[in-house]
Amino acid sequence: MAFKTDDRVKETSTTVGTIDFVLTGAVTGFITFNAGVGTTNTTYYTIVGEDVPAEWEVGIGTYTNGTTTLSRDTVINSSNGGSKTDFASGTKIVFVSLPSEKALMKDTSGNIVFGDASDPGLATKGFATAMAIAL
Repeated sequence: MAFKTDDRVKETSTTVGTIDFVLTGAVTGFITFNAGVGTTNTTYYTIVGEDVPAEWEVGIGTYTNGTTTLSRDTVINSSNGGSKTDFASGTKIVFVSLPSEKALMKDTSGNIVFGDASDPGLATKGFATAMAIAL
């Protein structure tokens, strides 16, 4: 089991409640979790209610091809205050995404920050010098 992400991974589901999601196939023009992530691998995911867009969840889950299931192992953020969302009936869109708190980038001042604007402690001149020497 590895941690893996891929581009253009997007499927639908009609799963209801707080259980693991059974995925029902790729959206036209996209690839399946099996093709992009692979079975028993862990990935970042986002789930959004297509019929109820106010319901959403971002987290870390494990895909299993035998049951086409995405487990909801760790919820990072959600419309349910950071807990598993209790999804209503209807279609949901499930896709691989990069949660903002996991993204590392430069802010408008050139400082290295996480996507949630927290400082990872890498924005020092000493770190920049060490990286330049290492490269």
